[in-house]
Amino acid sequence: MERIRFKKRLAAFGAATAALAAVLGTAGPAQAAEYKVSDNCDVPWITCSYGDLWLFYNSKELAVQGGYIKSAYATFYSNVSDFYGTSQYQGSSLTTYRYAFGNGGNGNGAYVKNNAASVQNCSSVDNYRVYFNSGFGGTSQYFAKNGPYEDCNLTNLVSALKNNNASSHFA
Repeated sequence: MERIRFKKRLAAFGAATAALAAVLGTAGPAQAAEYKVSDNCDVPWITCSYGDLWLFYNSKELAVQGGYIKSAYATFYSNVSDFYGTSQYQGSSLTTYRYAFGNGGNGNGAYVKNNAASVQNCSSVDNYRVYFNSGFGGTSQYFAKNGPYEDCNLTNLVSALKNNNASSHFA
């Protein structure tokens, strides 16, 4: 009689373990979402009005032809410590915004980090620097605010930064 009770308990324990395994097996990992944006002002946790610093996929000779933009570009306002993108947990979900060239033209959809060839600063009040490394390190190039006629001068990145650029900030 004792042997039968033991078998019933063992069977009940096995059924409970199987049920627990089924429940745990259906529980998924924390959710993650990834988006591509061509303006860091499109990231919900970044406060800004619009992008002043424009990074172009092509050099200035190919980026603008006959007064028309032919190259994909991304715009940034404020300090950007990594052109790869930015992430933030929202509850148990990780949300990532990757910076990519947009707006059509050559390079549309390519990631910004290490792919920009030219830059224009369209701010009337802010100067910028573009850096070789993430976190504002390494070789950099200075871009002055636009002139009194609100001209946004398009400038090629120096050879050390062309297609080797990872961050920017107000200078």
